[in-house]
Amino acid sequence: MTRATALRGRRVVLRPLLANDFDAWREVRQRSAGWLLKWEPKPPPGTPDSTKSRAAFTARCGARQREWDLGTGYGFGIFVEDTFAGEINLSGVQRGPFQNAYVGYWIDELHAGEGFVPEALVVLVRFAFEDLRLHRLQVAIIPRNTPSRRVVEKLGLREEGLALRYLEINGVWEDHVRYAITAEEWSDRREKLLKAWID
Repeated sequence: MTRATALRGRRVVLRPLLANDFDAWREVRQRSAGWLLKWEPKPPPGTPDSTKSRAAFTARCGARQREWDLGTGYGFGIFVEDTFAGEINLSGVQRGPFQNAYVGYWIDELHAGEGFVPEALVVLVRFAFEDLRLHRLQVAIIPRNTPSRRVVEKLGLREEGLALRYLEINGVWEDHVRYAITAEEWSDRREKLLKAWID
């Protein structure tokens, strides 16, 4: 699939990040570091800090484009009134009998609680099921990450249980609550979710 120009919700626009988004992305990441980094994997030793290096950010954008070209991942910036506000991604796309992808997201601390992430997630879910024709999406969240859990709970994603020591986050192997939605569930709930968040 070629790179999408933009995916639109009621208030948010999702589009791939470009090299010229560096300044806005860096400002949000640096300002919200305390809010975000405790929930994220540490970068491998020796990895350039994308918040300090325009070249590293540009390389990150290039890596996302290659994932898009290969069909293995689809990364988007979340924009509100043309202002960068966060990111949402489909990663680890698997085809064959699985037809699955993993969803990750984060938002500028200044926009937390304003409903932009649930809206962005509905936009992404529609793209995943209706354009990419995936069958299943999964979201894994550290149990004490209440804001992220609130996102999936607002949308009624199915909780599938606790995965022990699932991902290494900020240097610690953390348990994660796993949530999922399938294409059948999307079909059943599509109109209600679109009416609530998009239309």
